Amino acid sequence: MSGKIEARLKKLGIELPQPTAPLANYVPFTVSGSLVFVAGQISQWNGERRFVGKLGAGISIADGQQAARLCALNIIAHLQVAAGGNLDRVRRCLRLGGFVNCTPDFTDMPQIVNGASDLMVEVFGDAGRHARAAVGTSSLPGGVAVEVEATFELG
Repeated sequence: MSGKIEARLKKLGIELPQPTAPLANYVPFTVSGSLVFVAGQISQWNGERRFVGKLGAGISIADGQQAARLCALNIIAHLQVAAGGNLDRVRRCLRLGGFVNCTPDFTDMPQIVNGASDLMVEVFGDAGRHARAAVGTSSLPGGVAVEVEATFELG
């Protein structure tokens, strides 16, 4: 079903990746009432891992932000499935949780996760504004630089 959010994606030149299968024993999202919980998505495009490495040791701030944006694109791809193909059902992005693979002295996790946050606002407007956590960690699946999880409300 095509609607205003899909039109916005097209206008912005944003293509969504294909939703990928989980890497372990979990589902990509769950729906409870009007809430959708999207499992952590790593920086990959159609199953190909991108931005592998650590912030503070070879991955730049700009690349980290692009990695977070890619995670958010994967989130939206799964959200579209959860919403029955209609992203116009999204009332609000409630929360993002961002995990940044970084060195112990790296402290710019919020700047990195802005790559995901900015995309949510770009795509959903004010409904894309959300609460958030941005946490540094010593490793992530497949050695990727960023992983992001999300919670949305559907109408």
